[in-house]
Amino acid sequence: MSHREPQLLALILIGAFLVVLPAATVTMPVDEVVAGMHGTGITVFQGTERSEFSVEIIGVLENSMGPRRNLILARLAGGPLAETGVIQGMSGSPVYVDGRLLGAVSYSMGSFSKDTIAGITPIDEMLRDDSGPPARVARAVPRLTLPLARDTLTSLLPNRLTRPDPFTVRPGDVSAVGLLGETAATLGVQLRPIATPLVLTGFTAEVIDQIAPMFRAAGMVAVVGGALSAQRMPDGPLQPGDAVGVSLIRGDLSMAATGTVTLVDDGRVYAFGHPFYSLGPARFPMTRAYIHMVLPSQAISAKIAAVGEVVGTIDQDRSTGISGSLGPGPRLVPLHVSLNAPDRNRVDTFDFEIVADELFTPLLAYNAMLNTLFTHSREVGSATYVVRGRVELAGHPPATFEETFSGDAATVLAALYVAGPLTVLLNNGFESVTVEGIDVSITAYDDVRIAELERVWLDDPRPRPGSTVPLRIAVRTHRGDEITRTIMVDLPATARGRLQLLVADGTTLARQERLQFGQRLQATDLNQLIDAVNTARRNDRLYVQLLRPDAGAVVNGRRLRSLPPSVLSVLSADRSSGRFTPLRNAVVREWSIPLDHVVSGSRVVTIDLGT
Repeated sequence: MSHREPQLLALILIGAFLVVLPAATVTMPVDEVVAGMHGTGITVFQGTERSEFSVEIIGVLENSMGPRRNLILARLAGGPLAETGVIQGMSGSPVYVDGRLLGAVSYSMGSFSKDTIAGITPIDEMLRDDSGPPARVARAVPRLTLPLARDTLTSLLPNRLTRPDPFTVRPGDVSAVGLLGETAATLGVQLRPIATPLVLTGFTAEVIDQIAPMFRAAGMVAVVGGALSAQRMPDGPLQPGDAVGVSLIRGDLSMAATGTVTLVDDGRVYAFGHPFYSLGPARFPMTRAYIHMVLPSQAISAKIAAVGEVVGTIDQDRSTGISGSLGPGPRLVPLHVSLNAPDRNRVDTFDFEIVADELFTPLLAYNAMLNTLFTHSREVGSATYVVRGRVELAGHPPATFEETFSGDAATVLAALYVAGPLTVLLNNGFESVTVEGIDVSITAYDDVRIAELERVWLDDPRPRPGSTVPLRIAVRTHRGDEITRTIMVDLPATARGRLQLLVADGTTLARQERLQFGQRLQATDLNQLIDAVNTARRNDRLYVQLLRPDAGAVVNGRRLRSLPPSVLSVLSADRSSGRFTPLRNAVVREWSIPLDHVVSGSRVVTIDLGT
């Protein structure tokens, strides 16, 4: 049908869509789109009432999102759009031309645009991707050198929400229908997915400031929202133009992304028109959403929303949008947190449910823990946290972890530490794991508990083989108090020559061991990795190692001691494989000295037993 033909029939047909969508929706392919066509879009500007806005087709950007990935360029008008421009939260709003579904409003020119120019993802591409082959973003954590310690576990949660760039960086790759080449090239590199509102309920402003940058890189903008009350619950099934949510955290906190439904077809729901995070196969709860209002802004306007009950499961997160099935929601991971503040004689418990996903489970656990600590412990000044956690895994032993944090950065580090073991386990590189539950207990103190290793000495100046000698250790707290400990060291009766006593905190010792092993000591299966988490070096204790000269090696990730010269010669000849690292010392015995402070420092005492 020509774009010059009357629009009355089209408007009548669109009105019918607002009442009830036919079982089979007729779509319009991209090759029928020409500049000057007029259509109608549907979205929710307030409450749950779907409203129309007008659409004028400007042209088609071909290959703008990659080979055979097209974007329809359009100018939007009507409702509040003249004041707001393209609105965050209207991603997925369906656009109809001549009664046929063209696609989803999904891209914008970014902030401070003087015109309401939007990109429309073709519906045919959204439908094609829904049935495409599974594709998962590669996110496996590189194999970790053992032993694990606080420095590893608090740094494992990277800024992993990096926004995929769907557009070519070379403007000349973008061609257009209905636009001059130079204009098409300029628009092709300026259009970006409309930012997705991330509705946060129960989060403090301080925590939002901390976590917002982690999501902003993925095109999500944190906004304050709320829960959907029963009185505002819409009736009937989801329809095109309805607001929809993607739930991430439920329970004592709520976090959900919101957008708009593009199409409902035989129980399948299509929305957004751009990726949530390009996860491929996904398992997110699909929820209803209620729009409180549209907040106009010269930078970029946004819908202020609340999320409601779960109505299905989002199971696809593709470059052209998200899709899922109506019905029950997916399995979530329960997270139970107990916070004990003995200085205030107070114990609080919190329960959350978070998305089961290699990427989002650690990130959301960090968000929940950070908000819990900011809200219910000391908010100003330094503090000390003793963190104990347990991760229940289907078909495997539980992973347990414990560490102490103290000082100005203790709150953030404690929250990051909880995310560390989850990142290790879910991205282990050996096999898929199912986290059945996470239990975290935190003891919070309103003071600083930091100490430094000051002196180490032997009481016996002339130790002999086979004797037992006392090793004295002194640490100094940040307030100047001295803490002393004594351990009895049994010297081997057969030992000769020089031995060493190494005294170090957990992080220092782990770094030295990783350096000694040449980055070769690694877990070779999931159970070994779980054991590495359970035995990670801790910084609220000092470790004492009695070392003697010994010819050993790390071979295929395993530490071997006291190897005969002939064996070492054979292993050394195969160094080119990268699986062999020689060792010069062996640990005869190791002691662990617990302290109620975060301690740092290392010392070495040399013992000369003669020849």
